[in-house]
Amino acid sequence: MGIKLYNTMTRKKEEFIPLTEGTVKMYVCGPTVYNYFHIGNGRTFIVFDTIRKYFEYRGYDVKFVQNFTDIDDKLIKKAIEEDTTVEEVAKRYIEEYYKDADALLLKRATYNPKATEYVGKIIKFIKDLEAKGYAYSKDGDVYFRSKKFELYGKLSKQNLEDLEVGARIELDSRKEDAMDFVLWKAQKEGEPGWNSPWGCGRPGWHIECSVMASELLGETIDIHGGGADLSFPHHENEIAQSEARHGKSFANYWMHSAYLNINNQKMSKSLNNFFTAREILEKYDAEVLRLFMLSGHYRSPINFSLDLLESSKSGLERLYNSVRNLEHIERNGEDRDLSSEETKLYHEILKYKEKYINAMDDDFNTADAISYIYDMVRDINTNVSDNTSKKLAVMLLEIIRELGSVLGILQKVTEEEFSEEIKALVDERQKARKDKDFKRADEIRDELKAMGITLEDTPQGVKIVRIS
Repeated sequence: MGIKLYNTMTRKKEEFIPLTEGTVKMYVCGPTVYNYFHIGNGRTFIVFDTIRKYFEYRGYDVKFVQNFTDIDDKLIKKAIEEDTTVEEVAKRYIEEYYKDADALLLKRATYNPKATEYVGKIIKFIKDLEAKGYAYSKDGDVYFRSKKFELYGKLSKQNLEDLEVGARIELDSRKEDAMDFVLWKAQKEGEPGWNSPWGCGRPGWHIECSVMASELLGETIDIHGGGADLSFPHHENEIAQSEARHGKSFANYWMHSAYLNINNQKMSKSLNNFFTAREILEKYDAEVLRLFMLSGHYRSPINFSLDLLESSKSGLERLYNSVRNLEHIERNGEDRDLSSEETKLYHEILKYKEKYINAMDDDFNTADAISYIYDMVRDINTNVSDNTSKKLAVMLLEIIRELGSVLGILQKVTEEEFSEEIKALVDERQKARKDKDFKRADEIRDELKAMGITLEDTPQGVKIVRIS
């Protein structure tokens, strides 16, 4: 049985059947690069990074495209505020995006196209729509005739009349209809622009993704993803213009990650609860943030608070304590074949891996997958001791790291986490005990405890354990 995913278009789980066997063509809407990305964006990026990694774990070759919107009203406003160019603003924040994305352990996309690199292709795309009667120009702007595309609204499951009521549409008296959306914007004074059949101007937002997706992945792709806030109008408009031009389905599966709230409120600068990913990463390890973001199902809204983040931090530390224990046995345990009891334990642990895969196959249920990792580690902790063979420790570590790699957690070699200062104190304590200077040994033990470190004496030597 293969992977099932929830298709926003059909509102049901469907078995994933790729266009090309063994390959996933996946497009995920990326950031508008006028500032650092916030943790709401971060959730979307982590979710689709994990989905991509799981497809790869299951043997697929994933062609993963995430775009940069590098020409937009927000960039123009930022450039004016900073007395610089839109190009400079975009260049700076693309660089900053990569810094934060790398810090979040996001795998680099196969392609990160920029809208400005595709202006010629965008103009050709719009001309084709115009030739088919789907687009019309007015005073240098070009609009898409939404009502001409009979299936408009099929993603949001609303008809045009329903959408017109309270919809996020740009009011413009030059439109033939209120629901028409812009494909090309005429240049205003001080704005960057490109020559086109309709005069100097720039692309509208929605057209960028349609062009970049079709150019890099084909006229029909496997999966199109993004945050739930993009479902309408952005993705609805992408579908209309793409399918109007190509006459075929734009994407076979649509996936949307749910909202992230801050202390049960919508994130907003006016409420002073707006956090960038960079701000959070200054205080918390990326694995903590990833564990938190993936502890809820991607289609369910999650609430962000520092208390909940602390809980994820403690949970990750418990998992790493087990990793440290196994690493200690790996370095110091007896090098022998597995006993019958160890063989039995290993096969029991493999059952958790099977449960994990079943959870992830079922619409990428990271919440259940993580719970199985916790259950597995608890079982390991109960049954592994200092007398466990080195071979079993290596095998169990391999499973933990294998399952953690998809989620972007449990990849550190924990021996390196302890500072030289801590190691020096441990060595000094060992010497004090050897010299029967128990007073000094106890002093060092208390110093280490104050640093969050305890020591366990085992037949293989002293083991450093971080107190959770």
